[in-house]
Amino acid sequence: MSKYIERLVDKTLKDELEAFGAVLITGPKWCGKTTTGLNQAKSTLFLQNPDEREQNLRLADIKPSLLLEGDNPRLIDEWQDAPQLWDAVRFSVDQRGEIGLYILTGSTSVYESAIAHSGTGRISRLHMRTMSLYESGDSNGEVSIKNLINGEEIASKSPHDIEDIAELIVGGGWPASVGKELHVKQRQVAGYCRAIINTEISTADGIERNADKVEHVLRSYSRHISSQATIKTITADVTANFDSINRKTVSEYIDALSKIFVIEDLTAWSPALRSKTTISTSPTRHFVDPAIAAYFLNANSKDLLNDLETLGLLFESLVIRDLRVYVENLEGNLFHYRDHSGQEADAILHFRNGIWGAVEVKLGNKAIDYGAENLLRLKEKIDTDKMNSPSFLVVITGSGYAYKRPDGVYVIPIGCLRN
Repeated sequence: MSKYIERLVDKTLKDELEAFGAVLITGPKWCGKTTTGLNQAKSTLFLQNPDEREQNLRLADIKPSLLLEGDNPRLIDEWQDAPQLWDAVRFSVDQRGEIGLYILTGSTSVYESAIAHSGTGRISRLHMRTMSLYESGDSNGEVSIKNLINGEEIASKSPHDIEDIAELIVGGGWPASVGKELHVKQRQVAGYCRAIINTEISTADGIERNADKVEHVLRSYSRHISSQATIKTITADVTANFDSINRKTVSEYIDALSKIFVIEDLTAWSPALRSKTTISTSPTRHFVDPAIAAYFLNANSKDLLNDLETLGLLFESLVIRDLRVYVENLEGNLFHYRDHSGQEADAILHFRNGIWGAVEVKLGNKAIDYGAENLLRLKEKIDTDKMNSPSFLVVITGSGYAYKRPDGVYVIPIGCLRN
């Protein structure tokens, strides 16, 4: 058995098991949910085990409580295959009045109609993603977000150059790829992406979809990665190949891809501003991992180095993936900001007690000044009578050094960052 790779959610899972009767871990296929659950479970139920699947599903219909028997915490893997287990778990937690009884994992959402009770107060929810660079060992972790919140001085050097960044993008962050050669990682990414098209999307709601149309929706989404492209724009892309597809159908495909945690858009932030500038509410388009976009763009690392604009967009998506992992580990939320005057920030990190910071993502060092100036302009727009000033402003780069500028803006290569 391969050695377990520690994840940032490990401590969160432990803490949640000490506070709730059960914890649901969601996230995309192969991101490590089951392995993370097994690391803290004392017994298991694998609903997708072909040797026992039929009898387990029958028991779930007849007497689901039998499937819950075992040492606790008991891991119930891919629970959505038998949605009735949700209510059985919730009822068991109520009856036993104990904490840390069950860990459920799932790679897709299920219809609310399949669940009689939300599980509020009994079942906590924990979301996993593919690995951040710090988790995979590709960030030295010498600069933490906590350093930034505290306004500390920083100093570090990235272990990566631009060629490394291109390889990290196309290789993806799936645990099975850690330590593998790049060509192996890319084959694994390809296998994952083909599975999305051919089988996984149907698990979102049981509806079979045209594989060619799914692929073209994913390809269009990839072309608009890290942008606020509308559904109308994406539909226009797809209709260049399929005249019969309409905006409603494209929206349904995107919704299904979101339910299986492939698409994960970044929602807009609405701060209190001094001016009456209209704030955009459009989400920024992202996948759970930028390697998905690279695959559907048919781009390898060398292709990206020859197309720095696309590389920059995919790099932004890589940074967003990592920031999501780090910020949520610190019990915060991630947003983006853009107003109709053109003012923007690629990421807003928002924490409890009104603490927040803004991030601009710039692949090359030449754009650092522009990114810093943009962040300082945003700072001046904030109405500090109604909300806090930012605790930190950061330009995240692909390579180089981590330091604090005289104007107070941090410059941090992604290969130096951690939670």
